[in-house]
Amino acid sequence: MAFFKRKEKAPAETQRLDWKLLERGAIALYHKSSVLSHDVGWFRQHGYTIHELDAASWTDPAAFHADAQRVLSFPSYYAKNLASWIESLAELPVPDESGTALVFRRYDAFTRAQPHFAQTILDSIESTSRRFLLTGRRLIALVHSDDPRIRFERVGAMPVTWNPREWLDSDRTPGRAIEG
Repeated sequence: MAFFKRKEKAPAETQRLDWKLLERGAIALYHKSSVLSHDVGWFRQHGYTIHELDAASWTDPAAFHADAQRVLSFPSYYAKNLASWIESLAELPVPDESGTALVFRRYDAFTRAQPHFAQTILDSIESTSRRFLLTGRRLIALVHSDDPRIRFERVGAMPVTWNPREWLDSDRTPGRAIEG
């Protein structure tokens, strides 16, 4: 598994590009192509699987799904809808000793054409990355934009929920003993 080592034991880990990016979330924006190319090179050098997608021609969800299916080698039964995207993304092979990087070029064009859908795609990547990290797998999205002022809403928002032993309202009744 590609777990990072504890900071006290391996300070070099915190200087790695993947650490620096994941520390802020699984989605990293890029404007300068030279910076993106340099970072893609770092990921290649460190054994990451790289999947590059060009969003410039995506004018609707169908165009996104067709390209994603082709580039990410999703199965023939991929339904080309959001639920199928999330399911297939969660099954994406991620090398244990490195990770997978999704590189989206010219994502601003897609965002102009489909703002809500483009946001939802980033949100699903962030959420999937969080689940992958639980098993030591790293999924990162490098998102290029020709617009240096592009902005997105927060991604990967998780609700604050009750712990499993106090999930039900009745489990939180005063005076009720909880076992274990």
